[in-house]
This record gives sequence, C-alpha cells and structure tokens, in this order.
Amino acid sequence: MVRTSADDYLAIVKKNHPGLYAQVTKLPWAEIPLDHRTRDRAHHRDEIRRIKVVAFHHLGYPGARQAIQIVRWRRELSTGKLTTERVYVITSLDVFDATPAQLATWIRGHWGIENRLHHVRDRTFCEDDSKVRTGHLPRTMAGLRNLAISVFRQNGETNIAAALRRTSRDYHRPLSTLGLT
Repeated sequence: MVRTSADDYLAIVKKNHPGLYAQVTKLPWAEIPLDHRTRDRAHHRDEIRRIKVVAFHHLGYPGARQAIQIVRWRRELSTGKLTTERVYVITSLDVFDATPAQLATWIRGHWGIENRLHHVRDRTFCEDDSKVRTGHLPRTMAGLRNLAISVFRQNGETNIAAALRRTSRDYHRPLSTLGLT
C-alpha cells in the first residue's frame, strides 16, 4: 500500500482478497475510456502501460473512491516474446485530487519499492517460507532483514544476494560493516 498523504492511499488489489478482486475486475473496464498511456524502452524490453480510472461509491473497502486498471504489454527485445499483465489498484483519492498521470507515477514508485525491498525479502531471504509466525517475531525478523538490506545498499551493494553470500563467509564482516569491531 502506498500512502500519498497522511489520509490517502493507493492499494494494489490481489487475488488473495477474492471478494474485492472480483468486485474490481467486474467493473465495466471495456466501456471506460483510456486515461493515460506511457511507452518505455529499458532493461532489454519495450513496455506500454495503459491506465483507466473509474470513480465509484459501492466497493466494500474503507475510504475507496476510485479503481484503476493498468494493462502492461512487455516485449522482450532479444526474443520478441510478448506478455500482457493486468493490475488493479484502489485509492481513497477523489477524481479531483490527482490526475491519471500522477496516479501512474505514484504506482510506478510503489513498484520501485516493491522491487528494491519486498522482492529482495521474498527471494533472497525466503521470507515467505519462514516458519516464524507468532507474536512479535515476524515483525522483528522483517526489521532485521530490512536492516541488512539497508546496510548493504548504504555500502553501495546492488546485488543483495551476492553481498549476503560474501558477508556470510566471514563472521567478522557484518560486525565491521556496522562499526562494532
């Protein structure tokens, strides 16, 4: 979830919330006009993002006022493979609070955070496979993972998995990185 101000949010709607996901996907997206479109070429691919935004008052989610559909077409330049992905977002922002272009910018910023932090926690630290599930331990472990990622990034590391492997080979390394020895 992205907070756009103290009171507003953007939240990606995933299939793990089946009722809300069904409500958002059943909105008449085919009838809603295209609000914003971008095209980028980076990371060895061509990408087109199309955004549609619709205001509503009948979703059962606290404060939600708009739904957003993002359709991403990606073509790998090396293989020519084309993939299409639909993502749904809800927001508490009113239609007068932000333009579709601003919403697109905020959503892309959220994906940057997702890729730089949550993806690393999921893939490198296997957070989803953790057996720690009770009390304060899950939050504590997430905080320790965030600390490790932040320390690596502060030291200029871009590949956290490689940095973690290199650090694990010498138990003095983490302590000296934190200035404790």
